[in-house]
Amino acid sequence: MNLYLILIIIYILILTGFNIYRSRRVKTQDDMMVAGRSISMKVMVFTLICTWIGSGTFIAGAEYAAKAGWSALWFPAGAWVGIIIIYFLAGKIRTFGQYTIGDILEVRYGKFARVFGAIALIISFIVIVSYQFKAGGYILNVITDNSISEAQGTIIAAFLVIFFTALAGMVAVAYTDLPNGIIILLACFTATPLVYAAAGGWEQAVAVLPAGHFKAFSPEFGALKAIGYFLSCMLLLMGVQTMYQKFYSAKTPKDATLAVIWWTIGTILVETVVIVIAVFAATQFWTQIQDGTIDPASIVLQAARHMVPLPVGVLLLAAACAVVLSTGMNYLLSPSTNIMRDIYQKFINPKATQAKMVALQKVVIVIFGVIAFFLATRLVSVLEMGYFAYTIYGTAITPALIAALTWKRATKAGGLTSIISGAVVTLGLKIAGYVWPSIMVPYGSPNADPWGIPLIYPAIIVSVGTLIIVSYLTPAPSKEEIKELFPEK
Repeated sequence: MNLYLILIIIYILILTGFNIYRSRRVKTQDDMMVAGRSISMKVMVFTLICTWIGSGTFIAGAEYAAKAGWSALWFPAGAWVGIIIIYFLAGKIRTFGQYTIGDILEVRYGKFARVFGAIALIISFIVIVSYQFKAGGYILNVITDNSISEAQGTIIAAFLVIFFTALAGMVAVAYTDLPNGIIILLACFTATPLVYAAAGGWEQAVAVLPAGHFKAFSPEFGALKAIGYFLSCMLLLMGVQTMYQKFYSAKTPKDATLAVIWWTIGTILVETVVIVIAVFAATQFWTQIQDGTIDPASIVLQAARHMVPLPVGVLLLAAACAVVLSTGMNYLLSPSTNIMRDIYQKFINPKATQAKMVALQKVVIVIFGVIAFFLATRLVSVLEMGYFAYTIYGTAITPALIAALTWKRATKAGGLTSIISGAVVTLGLKIAGYVWPSIMVPYGSPNADPWGIPLIYPAIIVSVGTLIIVSYLTPAPSKEEIKELFPEK
């Protein structure tokens, strides 16, 4: 057993012990779903960073950077814009203080909006969890020099994420994120100059990588796709329930708002340095990427294993493990909360006891985790599956959600049709690509889209269009209907 694996196992065992200790505090629905609304600003910052910096950054973002170079910055830039917008809503979200975005959707658009929103969220988040498991397989495969296969690594990652999440819910998620966040920051900033030097610096990168890697829009993806990644990322972040759950978990609205400022700074820095690492690691391994020996999705992991000293490499690999565990836990907890809050408690058993709610949510976590695992075994590109998950969420939920918080004229019919139409268009086009592969352009590419048009464009046009048009065609909501989100001063 190599030293890298031993140290990573020690790290995971420490997290296991920590979560078992914390699990004793989970007694109520508030503890399981929102950590008793007791998270301090400091813990909030790290849990927000860890929630967003997942395998979407270390695996999908790195895959994009290895294939396309600096234009990969379009992907995380969408999140940066989304965070800035969320800053102005964080305090209001915490003041509303519920459990899920379904609570907001129902207040503005009725109970069916809650149900359809929950369905879209569950589909999106299970897909996101699935590629966290896949990323875990990549990590263990690289750490062990192929002794553990990607398939075996995926099984191990799935078990750990499911186990931790079912054990203690948001208590485990938030307080595991504190050490994980510290490791992520230390690893990224320590490794970046070392990877740059090992790759031979800027001149070597220019000499080795294709010219398209240094353009604003790489020919590998093109401007339409790059902006599509930007939009899907921005829309996901603006409406993503895991963030709203964190705001609900804050001690006060002020803590939630201040945390967003530091979250913005941390996210911009981490996502940028991960792309820097990926580009210069691609310089080092460009021949192996082209001949298929190295998967571009594992490029940051290869840098950690082969381009930096062992202590820094272990730190970077631990950071990769941290983001897989943290993001997997966050996105597994969230849809289970929707099932319990938006469906079970709302329609099946409104008088369920706290103990029963906690126990049943743990069962739902395991079921969703198993579904995500089977999806993970069939993934081809983490980048493309991430894009699909971001798109269905960002077009089905975010327009109606942001309108619920900011636009008094939005009506029940407008919000409901926006949610349904965004989901139907995204799913319909995705399924059409499998049924009629000839419509996919460029044909045979994992980056292909129906007729060459990225899913985000038709889906967001239909979603926002129906929201606005139907809202204006139907009677405006009364002051009584919107008073919870727009109280009179």
